[in-house]
Amino acid sequence: MDRLTEMEAFATVVDQGGFTDAARKMGISKSAVSKHVSSLEARLGARLLNRTTRRVSPTEIGLAYYDRARRVLNDAGEADALVTSMQSAPSGLLRISVATDFGVNHLSPVLGNFLAEFPDITVNMVLNNRFVELISEGFDMAIRIGELEDSTLRARKIAETQKRMIASPAYFERFGRPEKIDELNEHKLLHYSNQANGSVWKLTAPSGEKRQVRTAGWLSVNDGQSLLNAAIAGLGIAYLPSFLYSDAMAKGLVEDAIPDLPLETQGIYAVYPAGRFTQPKVRAFIDFLVHAFADKGSTDW
Repeated sequence: MDRLTEMEAFATVVDQGGFTDAARKMGISKSAVSKHVSSLEARLGARLLNRTTRRVSPTEIGLAYYDRARRVLNDAGEADALVTSMQSAPSGLLRISVATDFGVNHLSPVLGNFLAEFPDITVNMVLNNRFVELISEGFDMAIRIGELEDSTLRARKIAETQKRMIASPAYFERFGRPEKIDELNEHKLLHYSNQANGSVWKLTAPSGEKRQVRTAGWLSVNDGQSLLNAAIAGLGIAYLPSFLYSDAMAKGLVEDAIPDLPLETQGIYAVYPAGRFTQPKVRAFIDFLVHAFADKGSTDW
């Protein structure tokens, strides 16, 4: 007899508390269940069940065997589900959380190609500037930028960006250009208002020393595009990722505030809940993003 079937029959008898209910659960006859269990006991050379006219219960050896057998059966079931899942066409509702700046400027423009390639998937993209709780808030995945703090999630890097301090030529003509980090205290700074660490810039000096700038800003706003617009308008110096400022810099609308400073490279990640296997719709979207941004270097936005 099939060893896995014997294990399933035995485990189902233990789960259901008897042969009759186990037979009903498995969709086979009571005598067939009994034969499977008897064959298992004969092969192992041990009695696994105590049988009385009123109840069936595992022996001490049977209970130990049940724990291991149930794990084997669960793994086998998950293996079957994995193959079925990987062979099925991606479909269903895909809920994505993404920062407004990246979502508007870079994710929205490529969504049409994704939906054309996978017509059975519908997308609900939520733009916000906070870290959502994926499982409790019902998201399948999120796009996050920078250091990942939640180790319970799986992550795959889809691109990189670099941060630098930028301002308009008009600003530098009016207020001068800082030559070193300490001189930022004398300038008009533009800050994100929703950062957990407040209005603090983490910078690296030419020597490699890590520095923090805590100077209060002239303007705080919870949107990167608005900070870029303010910098272009000459309102101050903003510290922004390259996926926001690169086009404006290429057009000469903004310039590097302190060109000698090392740039901070940040990863852009697709994150999703950990599990034995990834949902086809999530896997398809992540693979699509990796391909869509394959030509994007940290400064090529």
